[in-house]
Amino acid sequence: MTEKKFQLNTGAEIPAVGLGTWQSAPGEVKKAVAYALKTGYRHVDCAFCYANEDEVGEGLQTAFDTGNDIRFPKKLDGSRDLVLSWSHLQTWKQMEALVNTGKTRAIGVCNYSVRYLKELLQVATIVPAVNQIENHPYLPQNDIVKFCKGKGIHITAYSPLGSTGSPLANDPAIQALALRYEVPQSTILLSYHGARGSSVLAKSVTLSRIEQNKLTIDLAKADIAILEGIHEKSGALRYVYPPFGVDFGFPDKP
Repeated sequence: MTEKKFQLNTGAEIPAVGLGTWQSAPGEVKKAVAYALKTGYRHVDCAFCYANEDEVGEGLQTAFDTGNDIRFPKKLDGSRDLVLSWSHLQTWKQMEALVNTGKTRAIGVCNYSVRYLKELLQVATIVPAVNQIENHPYLPQNDIVKFCKGKGIHITAYSPLGSTGSPLANDPAIQALALRYEVPQSTILLSYHGARGSSVLAKSVTLSRIEQNKLTIDLAKADIAILEGIHEKSGALRYVYPPFGVDFGFPDKP
């Protein structure tokens, strides 16, 4: 078992496995983040819509004893500071400006289909380092993955086990591979992304599982082919599609 890293188009490296924090219950996120960082994780996923930024920051503070109160933007009344009037292209230009300040090493996007990536690249002076998308054997999104690879954009996969309840772990092909390699089904599913050259986010608040998820295996080419072919029988299946009210341009779901 190994801990892999991938190189971004900035020259920086990104760990192959990161900690996901979406849907972690209140009171659990801080402990999970602190433990993950103390045991070697350097890739943690957080987002505005998760509504747990404060706990993520507290976990960071606990792990590194920063002495600082780490918080995320909110209005004076405590509500979230969100601007809805800007397009994603305008937002990207402001993100590009951050790079010149030295406060960020890389910028990227999330849930971008080929359509939106093409729009962005027409105006971008900095190519996104990462595109974070739902990705697993039931939803390989090969069109987006191929496009990103051609542009030097790294893929980070979220919901690698199929989100809540880990439904992909019940797939017979994945269970058979887990038995053959003598590892949990989750290890097979996380290792799938390393084989594709992608990093992956594994959400957990169980300390032993956080440690376990960090370690992946090298899959044989024949077994990678089995995983790549699963969606051909089941059909594309997207587990995460929050009601954003936006047509993301995914071919499997408007």
